[in-house]
Amino acid sequence: MDPAITARHCDITDALRDRATTVLERLGQLAERPMETAVTFDVDAGRPVVELRLHVARGEVMVASADGADHRSALDRAEEKLRKQIERAAGRARDVRHTSELKV
Repeated sequence: MDPAITARHCDITDALRDRATTVLERLGQLAERPMETAVTFDVDAGRPVVELRLHVARGEVMVASADGADHRSALDRAEEKLRKQIERAAGRARDVRHTSELKV
């Protein structure tokens, strides 16, 4: 899975781009059947902002956004938010319908 990395209204270094790729790969390993990942670096009112998106199977899209003193700290904060969403989704019970129970 190749992550989409976008920078709006700012420039990011190659080291930060590599860090974002590493973070998305780690989060993709935690998620169940990840399909697409994306990170967006932005500057909003002078504050660095990072948004992480993780699209998993069955159409669910998890989004985490955070700001910080710099893009790296914002990336770390967004990673923690998305990690909590992934863990919460893994703990949810799924509605599984068995065809043998539906037969009359």
